[in-house]
Amino acid sequence: MNISNSPSVNAATAAASQGPTGDAVQILVLRKALNTQAAGALALLEALPTQPPLATEGSVGRHVNTYA
Repeated sequence: MNISNSPSVNAATAAASQGPTGDAVQILVLRKALNTQAAGALALLEALPTQPPLATEGSVGRHVNTYA
């Protein structure tokens, strides 16, 4: 997962100069934001329909033409 362009990452890096307390708070915010994004992505993946079964009979979709 690429988080380099995430607004929470930008906020965490901008606030890093606030000191150790600011760092800890920003890291917690970043973790919560990443967990929220992960939960949203998981919900989207679970919402995808299942793939239809492959063809088992007939002449269409069972053979691969290997001549190029």
